Amino acid sequence: MIAEHDDDAPLVLLANFASPVPASLDARESVREWSAQAPRKIWLARPGDVLVSPVPLPEDFLRYAGLLLRLPHDTVEVVVVPDLPGTGMPEAIRYHGLGETLMSLARRHPGTRLLPLVLDGASVALAAELGIQVFPFASGLPGVGVLSAVDRLNTKTGFRAVAQARGIRMPEGRECRGSELPDAVARMVSRFGRVVVKADRSAGGLGLRFVSRCDPVVAAERDGTGLWVVERCVRHTKEVSVQCVVEAAGPRVVFSGEILTRDGSFTGYRSPLRDVPPSTIAELEGWGLSLGQHLAAHGYAGPYGIDALLDADGTLYATESNVRRTATTTPQAMVTRLSHAAKRPAPAWLIAKRTTRAPHTFSQAVQRLHTTGMAYDPAHGEGVVLYTGSAGRSTGPGMHWRYAVLGHDRPRIEELESELATVLDLDP
Repeated sequence: MIAEHDDDAPLVLLANFASPVPASLDARESVREWSAQAPRKIWLARPGDVLVSPVPLPEDFLRYAGLLLRLPHDTVEVVVVPDLPGTGMPEAIRYHGLGETLMSLARRHPGTRLLPLVLDGASVALAAELGIQVFPFASGLPGVGVLSAVDRLNTKTGFRAVAQARGIRMPEGRECRGSELPDAVARMVSRFGRVVVKADRSAGGLGLRFVSRCDPVVAAERDGTGLWVVERCVRHTKEVSVQCVVEAAGPRVVFSGEILTRDGSFTGYRSPLRDVPPSTIAELEGWGLSLGQHLAAHGYAGPYGIDALLDADGTLYATESNVRRTATTTPQAMVTRLSHAAKRPAPAWLIAKRTTRAPHTFSQAVQRLHTTGMAYDPAHGEGVVLYTGSAGRSTGPGMHWRYAVLGHDRPRIEELESELATVLDLDP
């Protein structure tokens, strides 16, 4: 587990999904969709913490999470800062006049620190304004060198450069400007038949395109200045990742697992990693530790991960790094917290996003889980957790649930998920 709390001092949990580090803030629809997941940050909270969220946390979801965590929800202060299109969360805090409120809350307890979802210059500046440190940095505030390393490794080109220097295998690829994109794609397609086109700074599959010989010619980017990567498309059998953390003692592997996607977009995750040779897992985790050494040398502390593809011939290829808290980091922290409380550590678990065919409010969905015996049971350390809620509204056809399934092994969590599909009327 990544230790979000290493002592009794409270945290200001900054759910800054709106940050220029993972993707352009101009991708407003994507930022809005990511921000809607902010309620999951409650699973990191402890008494005295402050959760700064771009969306409200519904009362029914807060009560639900509080019961599972044995955390009275009124012991965590929630400050809602609506997204300001095209800007990061710290700028939105100033725009909405919430700086004084946060400063007052942050100064209630000595030693309070800021824990941003994404470490960026704006969040460090906010911590300075609030007069608090940034967790988990031991003293002071992260410097320019740290921020530069984080920013660079959240780009495709930045990771390719470090991967090459560190001996981390990647698919063959070309970097180019947007004006050069048609030529780069044409040359790569002629060599490999199928390629993947990636914007240099993107997250969650945003803007990902797969191009083959039968597809139309890729157009140049409008202003022609943005960076792109065109890579050989690996015909893979699995998408995997290793998630690590840089601590005072150095980098450490936290967990690894299989990424679930549809059309290049993230839909879920299974852990621990199974049906993969031990040598492949060792190679993946070795890459994670190597990248951590690079980050530690630049003064970084905190979580990061590497995504990779397993080719049909068994060869592993890294595809990107994410130096931030990702879609798996908080759910894994929740799983660890619940399983340790149940004295059943190291469970198998999965998270997923699936659409529903029928309308249910959050409370109705929870009731269904309880009446069918599907709800997470602390006595047995297994079951289903709805870890983001549904923003307090009815979830109808075409809308989705995000859930976690915990069990003692892989077959058990797959069995539970199969039953869940019937209970919540989920699409395949």
